[in-house]
Amino acid sequence: MKDIMPTILAIQNLRVEFPTRDRRQPVKVAVKNLTLSVNAGEVFGFLGPNGAGKTTTMNVMLGFNSATSGDILLFGTSVRQPIARQRIGFLPEMTYYYKFLTGEELLRFYGRLFRIPKVEAERRIDAALKLGLAQALINNPDLLILDEPTSGLDPIGRMKVRQVIQRLKDEGKTVFFSSHEMGEVETICDRVAILHEGELRAEGRVKDLVAQHQCNLEQVFLRVIGFQN
Repeated sequence: MKDIMPTILAIQNLRVEFPTRDRRQPVKVAVKNLTLSVNAGEVFGFLGPNGAGKTTTMNVMLGFNSATSGDILLFGTSVRQPIARQRIGFLPEMTYYYKFLTGEELLRFYGRLFRIPKVEAERRIDAALKLGLAQALINNPDLLILDEPTSGLDPIGRMKVRQVIQRLKDEGKTVFFSSHEMGEVETICDRVAILHEGELRAEGRVKDLVAQHQCNLEQVFLRVIGFQN
């Protein structure tokens, strides 16, 4: 019997609201009572059209936004406590780099933020500089959170990102990422969740969803969000 892997990421009845200037609708609900869990060693795809609530959910994980209600646990600790994010790496969709720093200098800066010993930091920098994901990998995270990691990359770049994700999985790491590239998601993800208008519309193993709908993942996605040709 296969061992049950521990839960690394637990989203518990998460609700996120933002105020608006519309008197008729003073509050916009970005995420509606979302519950999900991701286990150790999984590659989990977080899917949805623009405005579905994916980035908002990630921002709560990372402490950039606060939950209106519910919670997110990382390694069993609420994200309301900064220590919860000690073992994660994050790559935003729009990555900002300090133009006055070289790649090595930037990674040394991140290494100091994570209090990585100098010798170990230099070893990791040598390995990480070969990758576009370097800043997210410098602290050797157990959970990697990626927001559209292949956006804007050519086919070779996308292939290299897939290889990195597979290597991390082989090392027992957990990867949670959003993407609009359904072909890539279908290739590398163990499970996926599909959000639409802030709500969870489908969740499960990729092969199960594909078998259930008898079509590829892109067509499953379009059916789930109710897209009509």
